[in-house]
Amino acid sequence: MPNDHSPETGYHFQVMRRAIDLIDEGGAALSLNQLAEEMNMSPSHFQRLFTSWVGVSPKRYQQYLALGHAKDLLTQRFTTLETAHELGLSGSGRLHDLFLRWEAMSPGEYARKGEGLKIYWGWFDSPFGLSLVMGTEKGICGIGFASETGEEAAMVDLVSRWPQAEFIEDPMMLRRWVLNAYGADGQLTEKTPLYLIGAPLQLKVWEALLKIPSGHVTTYSEIAQSIGKPRAVRAVGTAVGRNPISYLIPCHRALRKSGGLGGYHWGLPVKRAILAWEGARADAPVG
Repeated sequence: MPNDHSPETGYHFQVMRRAIDLIDEGGAALSLNQLAEEMNMSPSHFQRLFTSWVGVSPKRYQQYLALGHAKDLLTQRFTTLETAHELGLSGSGRLHDLFLRWEAMSPGEYARKGEGLKIYWGWFDSPFGLSLVMGTEKGICGIGFASETGEEAAMVDLVSRWPQAEFIEDPMMLRRWVLNAYGADGQLTEKTPLYLIGAPLQLKVWEALLKIPSGHVTTYSEIAQSIGKPRAVRAVGTAVGRNPISYLIPCHRALRKSGGLGGYHWGLPVKRAILAWEGARADAPVG
């Protein structure tokens, strides 16, 4: 399966992924020199790599990767869905969320399990490792991450969601949308279209997720409240987990009330990495 990627982007994620493992083992006590040595880099190279990618130093970044970061987010960056849109409109750090537009498949079309639908797919490097992206002529309908599950499992997972669809390998069909969605060259030049394919309850939950600005989080119970089903927390959690468009529909921003990460379909290390990346970028100085 060919990859349409920037080697630099994938390299950055692999360094970060190894750093997560090291921080889990050694905690915040690890010095810059120790982290760099463990990854066979000079301290200056390691520092430059992280700072250019996230906008903060590795030492500061450790705070975002810490296991307690989710609890801190609930205290400092919790948002209700009613105030989320206003938050999203403030500050250039959340500009990315304004560059999405979406439409949903009708319930009747969904019930046909993709019959008559052409879905194009390709592999692309993302800030969080190799990603499988799928889309129709209307927009991106699926994103899966392979760093924890593997490429074959990611493909089987997404294909199984629309078993009657025709799948066509065509990375070039999706390339412009994907590069824009991942912020290629640090610029977002147009809105990235999303095509939501799901059951009615799932669509409501995914629409709620789209309101949570980057760098902020909410809870499963808050989402249930916002869609008018306060007792359906478990069903909401299931719908969050079934979100097919990872990262762009930000299911990673939904946490348990306790501050626990909850589950993540593509692996908890990926969820932690995304939350850390967004939090660091939101706090990084502009300019």
